[in-house]
Amino acid sequence: MNKQLFAIADISPGRLVGIFAITHGTGLLLRYFEVESDRGAVNLLDRAKLLAHILRWRLTWDRRDTSYVAPEPLPDKFKSARAAADMIADGACVISCGISGNARCSIFFWAVRERYEQSGYPRGLTWISVGGQGGRGRAPGTVEEVGVDGLVTRYIAGHTETAKSLLRLADAGRLELHTLPQGEMAHVVEAQGRGEYVVCSRTGIGTFLDPRVGRGSPVSENAAAQFARADGEEIAYSLPPIDVALMSAPYADRDGNIYFRNAATITENVEAAHAARRNGGLVFVSVSALIEHDEAAIGLRADEVDVVVINPRNEQTGSVAQHRHWPMFTAGATVNEHEAISRLRFINKTLGITPRRSPVDYALARLGARVFTDNVAADATVNIGVGLGEEVCRVLCEHGAHEKITFTTESGPVGGIPAPGIFFGAAINPRRLESSAWMFHHYHEHLDATMLGFLQIDSAGNLNLSKRGPRMLDYVGPGGASSIIESASTVLFIGKWMQGSKVSIDGERLRLDEPGKPKLVEQVDEVTFNGGVALARGKKVFYVTDLALLELTDAGLTLRAVMPGIDIERDLLANSRARIVVPGDAAVRTVQASIVSGKGFHLDWAESSV
Repeated sequence: MNKQLFAIADISPGRLVGIFAITHGTGLLLRYFEVESDRGAVNLLDRAKLLAHILRWRLTWDRRDTSYVAPEPLPDKFKSARAAADMIADGACVISCGISGNARCSIFFWAVRERYEQSGYPRGLTWISVGGQGGRGRAPGTVEEVGVDGLVTRYIAGHTETAKSLLRLADAGRLELHTLPQGEMAHVVEAQGRGEYVVCSRTGIGTFLDPRVGRGSPVSENAAAQFARADGEEIAYSLPPIDVALMSAPYADRDGNIYFRNAATITENVEAAHAARRNGGLVFVSVSALIEHDEAAIGLRADEVDVVVINPRNEQTGSVAQHRHWPMFTAGATVNEHEAISRLRFINKTLGITPRRSPVDYALARLGARVFTDNVAADATVNIGVGLGEEVCRVLCEHGAHEKITFTTESGPVGGIPAPGIFFGAAINPRRLESSAWMFHHYHEHLDATMLGFLQIDSAGNLNLSKRGPRMLDYVGPGGASSIIESASTVLFIGKWMQGSKVSIDGERLRLDEPGKPKLVEQVDEVTFNGGVALARGKKVFYVTDLALLELTDAGLTLRAVMPGIDIERDLLANSRARIVVPGDAAVRTVQASIVSGKGFHLDWAESSV
C-alpha cells in the first residue's frame, strides 16, 4: 500500500518549506523542498494541490499494462502495446516522436523492452529520436527503456544528453551513436514521406557536423555509417529508411482516425507516419481514449495508421495525464500567464529538475533582456532554448515584451510563452500547434532572433554547446541549435563567464568572490557554432554573461559592457583563456545599476544602451 505524508514547516508569504514522504511497499522516499514564489505567486492551496499532483505522479509513474485492450468490440487495428511490439522485425529502423516530457510514447518503450527481455527479439534496432526523449537515468517510461544491450545497436538523435542508458551502451562500445541537427532530421523524415532520402542544407558548415572539417554524424568510435556528407557548399543530411513510427496522441475514434486535440506538441507525428508508410513500414499510435468522429479535426487518417493502442495512462506532458489535460498547453488557450508560469516553475523546483537560480542569475537575465530589446525589433519571431535563456524569456514576459513579439519552440508551438524544465517544448497559451518540420521551415524564412546557452566560447567566437566532456555519457548533441542559428538574424548566447565560480551582489555592484573554471577558452573542444561563418552571413552575435557583455566583430570577441563592480583586468581577462578585444574606455559601458539590483528596472524598445 502507498502512503503519503506532507508536512509544511514554513508558510510565510512568498515561501513554502517542508518535507514530503512517500512509502511504497517497504521503500521510503523523503524529499525536502523549499520554494519561493515568483510574480503571479502560487497560493498555499494551489501549492498543496501541485504537491499532491507531483506525489501522485511519482507514485504511479512506472505503472503500465502493455497487454491492455479496450473491452468494447473495435476494429482489428486496435491492439495491445505488446501485440504491436511483436510486429517489429529484427534490424528495423524505428522512430519515436515527442520531446522532453511531451507526448511520450511510454507504453511502446515498455512493450518493446518487455518483448526483448522475454524472447530476445527484436534485436539490432536502429532508433531515431529527433528531440531529447530521455529521463536522465531517473524517470521511467522514456526512450531509455530501450537502452538494453542488443536491443538497440544504433541510436541517432539531435539531443542525446538525457538518454543515459543508450549513452552507457555507446561508452561500452555496444551501440553506434550518431547526432544530427534537429531541423535537418525533421526535414529528412518529412522528405522520406515523399520518397526522398537526402536533404541539403547550409546548417553546420564549418562545425563538427561538416565532414570537411569535422567528423559528421558519428559520435562513438565504432560508428561506421555517415549521415552527413559534403555536397558543394552545403551538407547532405540523411537517415536510414524508417520502418516503424511510434507516437502518442490524445484520442482516436472508433474507425481508427487520430486526433491531436488537447495535445501539448505534435513534433514529428504526421511526417514520421508518412515516412514509415512510404517505406512500406508500420505506424503505431497510442491514444488515451476514444472520441466521436470529427472529420475537420482528424490529424492522421485511419488508413495511415496500422495499430492503435488505447492507453488510459497516456500523458499530455510530463506528470499530466491526457484525460486530465492542462488547458494552458493547448492551442488557443487564454489562461493567466503569470499564474501558469509560477505553477510550472514550482513543479520544476520541487522536482529538482531545473537549477536553483541566484540573484546573480536574475541580474544576468535582466542584462540579456536589455540586450534583446536593444537589438531585436518589437515584432520579431523568436526562439528560446533551455537554460538561462528561459530566465531571459521570463524577464521579457514580466515586462510585457512577449505581447509585442512571437515566441516559438522548435517542437511546433507558435505564440504564447515557452514552458520551462520538464515541460520544455510546450508553450503556455500557444496560438496554434504545428509540426517541428513546419517550424524549421518557418524559421528559415522568418526567424529574427534566438537565445541559447553555451558550454565554451573561444577566441574566434566559436561555441561548443554539444560536448560536455570526453565520455559518451557527457555528450549533449547540437539539438535544434545548429538549425536555429542558421536561420536567425540575431543570436544571443546566455551563460556564465566561468563554471563553478562564486559571484555575489553587494548593493548595486557585483563581486567575484571565487573564480571557477573559465568557459572562455583558446579553442573549444567541439565547434557547434562557427563564428566566422556567422559573421560572413551578416548575423549579429552577442555573448551575455554574468560578468560582462561581448559581441562578435571582425576583430574577434569584443568587450561591450561590464557589470558594475567587475574589473576588466582582474576579473575578466585574468579568468579568460580566449583573446578578448578591449576597445578604448569610452567604448566599454558599465551596465546600469538597475540591471544588477532589479530596482527601477524596466524594458523599452526605444532604449539604446545597457
